[in-house]
Amino acid sequence: MNRINNQSKLDDYIEKYNIEDFFGINMKNHMELHSFNKGSHIVKVNEPIDYFYFFVEGKIKVYTILKNGKSLLFRLYNPLTIIGDVEFIDCDKANSNIEAINECLCIAISMSNIRKYAVNDPTFLKCICESLGKKFISSSIASSINILYPLENRLSSYLLAIAPENNEHSNLDGGIITDKFTEMADLLGTSYRHLIRTINKLCNENIIKKERNSIIILNLNALEKLAGDLYK
Repeated sequence: MNRINNQSKLDDYIEKYNIEDFFGINMKNHMELHSFNKGSHIVKVNEPIDYFYFFVEGKIKVYTILKNGKSLLFRLYNPLTIIGDVEFIDCDKANSNIEAINECLCIAISMSNIRKYAVNDPTFLKCICESLGKKFISSSIASSINILYPLENRLSSYLLAIAPENNEHSNLDGGIITDKFTEMADLLGTSYRHLIRTINKLCNENIIKKERNSIIILNLNALEKLAGDLYK
C-alpha cells in the first residue's frame, strides 16, 4: 500500500462518488488516498484491518481460503465498493482476502477514526446496513454460480474481469492474461484437469489461445456471450 499525497486527486474521487454523502458528519479531513499494485492484497484474511476503504479505481477479487488450503472466488468488483464494513461491526481482522487485479485506488479512513467519529452517525450506519445487505445477496449469488453454472461460463467471466483495461474492447488483441492455472482452478472451484479441458475447448473454438502460463483473448464477443455478468 502506498499513500498518495495529492489532495486534488483525492477531492476528485470524493466528488465523483459523493463520498461525503455517506456521512452525516464531516469526515473529509480524515480521508487519505491509497494505491495498491497489481497482485497486492488490500486486506488479507485473519490479519488486522487498519483502514475502512471506499474502493474507487481498478478491479479487485474477493476470495477465501478453505480449510483444505484451497482458494474459492466469491466476487469480482469494480468501483464503488466498501471494504471494512463487516469488520467495522464486530471484529478487527479481515474475514476474506481482497486482491488487486490491476492497480487500484481506495479512499481510506483509519478504522480507529471511523469507530471514534462515525459509530453513532445514523447516515453512516444506514450506509453500512445497505452495503452489508448487498454483500449478503452477492454472497448468495456467488454460491449459486459456483454450484449451477458450468466452468465454461465461470472461466469466461473471470478472464474478462482480469483482462487489461486497454485491451478489453479489442477482438484480436484481447491482452495476455497471466495466472497460475492451479490457483485459477482453486478460485473457480474446479480441478486443474477440468480447467485445462475447458481452456482447450475454448481454444479449439478459437475464442482464446493458450501460450504456456498465459491466455490471449481472440474473440471478445464470443467470450462475453459465455460470461454474461456472473461475477459482476
